Amino acid sequence: MGFIAFIVLGLLAGLIARAILPGKQTGSILMTILLGIVGALLGGWLGSVLFSAPLEEFFSIQTWLLAIVGSVIVLGIYGAVRGRNGRTA
Repeated sequence: MGFIAFIVLGLLAGLIARAILPGKQTGSILMTILLGIVGALLGGWLGSVLFSAPLEEFFSIQTWLLAIVGSVIVLGIYGAVRGRNGRTA
């Protein structure tokens, strides 16, 4: 998968993860992109470790599910850490 496709995948996976997670999400669109990309990387890594299923094709349902699950995990951790520090937007 190309670099631009990976950024688009991370952006969309991050937006979907924001919609899935409950509560108010206060991060910017840039933060969503970055966390989505990190989440897509995490999802690809988890998929390759647990299921031997890396992120390969942009239009594969497996790729999207792994990226979204990874993004939900990363956004959940980010929200927990940010909430614990008492910061607000």
